[in-house]
Amino acid sequence: MPSASSTLYRGAVASLLMLMALLLAWELWLAPLRPGGSWLVLKVVPLLLPLRGVLKRDLYTMQWSSMFIFLYFTEGVVRASSDSGASVPYACAEVVLSVSFFLCVIFYVRPYKRAFKASLKAQQQKELSV
Repeated sequence: MPSASSTLYRGAVASLLMLMALLLAWELWLAPLRPGGSWLVLKVVPLLLPLRGVLKRDLYTMQWSSMFIFLYFTEGVVRASSDSGASVPYACAEVVLSVSFFLCVIFYVRPYKRAFKASLKAQQQKELSV
């Protein structure tokens, strides 16, 4: 049985990769703004920035990407409420995937942050006793 940490990590990776796939398919084939695709497909490119760090379980990358993902959450909310037709379900899926990534990353990083704070506190107490 996989640990919670492993499950959260896999959830973060899966939601990031699915978000990338969704955005590519959405803007190229499923419901592009213009027939044949649109330049909005380039919004996938910034998601490549955290991909390597997330795949390597880099805590720093996971922390900043959890804030970075809110750009996609915001776009999904705006397009879900302003677009019409086929784009609406894809925008809702973008919201779900970005929230899923955020939650998985936050709960994955949480124990590491707690352990780091505890070690800092122990180090400070050790320095005070010397």
